[in-house]
Amino acid sequence: MNALLLECDRRTSEVWQRLALVTDPELDESVTELGFVEHVTVDDDGDVDIVFRLPTFWCSANFAFLMADDMRRAVSSLPWVRKARPQLRDHMVAEQINRGVREGMSFADALKEFAPGGSLDELRDKFRRKAFERRQEVMILALRGIGYEDPAICRMSLCSFDEVEFASPDVARQKPRYRELLIETGLACLPEDRTFVTYEGAPIKRHELASYLQRLRGVRINMEFNSSLCRGLLAVRRRGLDDDNPGPTPSPCGGCSSRCAAPSGSP
Repeated sequence: MNALLLECDRRTSEVWQRLALVTDPELDESVTELGFVEHVTVDDDGDVDIVFRLPTFWCSANFAFLMADDMRRAVSSLPWVRKARPQLRDHMVAEQINRGVREGMSFADALKEFAPGGSLDELRDKFRRKAFERRQEVMILALRGIGYEDPAICRMSLCSFDEVEFASPDVARQKPRYRELLIETGLACLPEDRTFVTYEGAPIKRHELASYLQRLRGVRINMEFNSSLCRGLLAVRRRGLDDDNPGPTPSPCGGCSSRCAAPSGSP
C-alpha cells in the first residue's frame, strides 16, 4: 500500500510539474502560479483529471480553450499517462470547451459561435510574440543593470549570452525562458547568432534601442495590469465560493482586451 501511495504521489507531482509549464497565453505566466489549477487526480490506469477555474465566468473562450488544450498536451507527454482530461469549471462555455478538448476538436468546431475569425495558431503566434517581447525586455534591462553598454547588448551572441550570470532570482529564471523562445521561433540557434533581434528576426541597432524598449515597456505594462486584474478577480471569486456562493462574478473580466463574452458577429 505504501509503495502504491508513493507512486501516486510521484505521478501527481510530475503532472503538477508539467502544468507549471503551461502559461496563460495573454499573461505569459504559469497557470499554476496564477492559481487557475485547483485539483489534480491520477488513477491507477494512468488517467489524469485536471480541474481548473478562470477569474470570471466570462473570460475569453479562445484563451480558455488554448489553456485547456495546452494542459492536455503537456500532461499527455508524460510516458505513463493514458489520457489527460482538463475540466474547466464555472465558465460560460465550459461544457463545449471540455468536450472539444476531450474529443480533439478544433476550436472552430467546438465553439462555432465564439470563433474569432482567425485560427488558434494565429492567436498562439500573437501571444508568443508578446511573451517574447516581455522576456526580451527583462533581459536587456538586466544586462544594462550589470554594466553592459547598448552596443554590446545589440551585438551579443547567443554564446556570450549563455555565459552571463545574473544575481537576481527572477532574472535568472527568465533567462532560460527567453532563450527557449529564441530557439523555438528559430530566431537564434547557433552560438554566433545574435541574442537580441526583433520578433521578425531583424537586428536591433544601437540608435534604435531606446525607442524599441519604449514599445516593449508598453507590452509589459499591459500584461502586468491584466495579470494583477486577473489575480484580483480570481481571489474575489474564490471568496464567493468559500461563502457557498458559486455564482458568476457580477461583471465581465475586462482585462483580456478580447471582447471576452462576445460571440462571433456580435456588435
